[in-house]
Amino acid sequence: MDLQTTTQKLIIPIITVKKQHVYALCFILFIIISISFTTILNPFDPQSLIAMNISSNSQNTSCDYTLGEWVWDDNYQTNYDETCRFLDPGFKCHLNGRANQSFRHWRWQPGGCHLPRFNASEFLERSRNGRIVFAGDSIGRNQWESLLCMLSKGVSNQTSIYEANGIPITRHKGFFSIIFPQFNVSVEYYRVPFLVRVGRPPPNSPGQVRGSIKLDKLHWYSQKWSGADVFVFNAGHWWNEEKTVGGGIYFQEGQTVNVTMRYMEAFQRSLRTWKSWAEQTLDPQTSHIFFRSYSPVHFRNGTWYTGGTCRESMSPENNKTKLQADPLFNQYISEVVKEMEASKMKVDFLNITYLSEFRSDGHPSIHREPIPSQPVVEDCSHWCLPGIPDTWNELLYAHLLMDDFRIGPK
Repeated sequence: MDLQTTTQKLIIPIITVKKQHVYALCFILFIIISISFTTILNPFDPQSLIAMNISSNSQNTSCDYTLGEWVWDDNYQTNYDETCRFLDPGFKCHLNGRANQSFRHWRWQPGGCHLPRFNASEFLERSRNGRIVFAGDSIGRNQWESLLCMLSKGVSNQTSIYEANGIPITRHKGFFSIIFPQFNVSVEYYRVPFLVRVGRPPPNSPGQVRGSIKLDKLHWYSQKWSGADVFVFNAGHWWNEEKTVGGGIYFQEGQTVNVTMRYMEAFQRSLRTWKSWAEQTLDPQTSHIFFRSYSPVHFRNGTWYTGGTCRESMSPENNKTKLQADPLFNQYISEVVKEMEASKMKVDFLNITYLSEFRSDGHPSIHREPIPSQPVVEDCSHWCLPGIPDTWNELLYAHLLMDDFRIGPK
């Protein structure tokens, strides 16, 4: 082999290697120049990542807003205060003597994403010419009053908002319809603690039966719900031993009262009745249905009538091992919701249980409205307003944004 041949064999691999390096170097330089040029035109803003994350969540619903933590935020402002004229006196904890207001400065921070701040005017604009219906127990009224106060901030003339029948908001009135005339929107509440009907038992029922819960018949208020655009249902707090069989109220299907059925089985059956009503009555293309999960109670060392208390709680719980297990109610609700989702209905399980379980500091406790002729007990079930139900409504708002909810002209 001569010297020229040997030299060529050595040079060719070197040239090949150098060409590969040049190509790689050019590609890296191209990326660096592109990033630099983009940065000059659009300076880096950390908030842009948050906006991108929220936008992405709005498109693919990948964010689980229900998992996260409560963070202290000095700049976090509630949307309203206790002067809101739609608040039940029992929820105005500060006016009822609560001096500590720190519970209003904790903000829910989901893991991996951000919960969009509530925009009242946008919510109302998207709901223009529509009806929003809340149906459930007094915890549902808690959330309804919260939403009314939050939405009122999006109206230029708040005195224009009125109750359709001229009824003031009182503790146990059957139903209300608050009208926002500027947007032609009604936000309604129906008091139906069991969702199904409660009444007299059929003739010849066993002697211990004082009343019956008719598991196969939805409450007659349901006749008023047809045609609404957004529904927020809740149930569970009245489904217990004390408010049912303990008080002589048993469960009825058809003309038969079952004195051996347990209340959790009865609750399951009532959900089937609600599901059948929704599938047969509501338009799956236009009706947005939410069934809110169980709102946790925080009585310690007793119950409502046995000296239970939560007055010592002044900040969110930070020890997750002290949280209560997820209630069985949620399992039954989510199962029914999944079945309805499979049939292409617009239905969501609005899960507020976990985030609310941390907040034993958010209840009225002893700072509740006194009720004449009743013993003074702590309220560790309902929530102060402004307070935790505002976050529930932010979740509701976020879900509607993800669905690109808009009612439009009618």
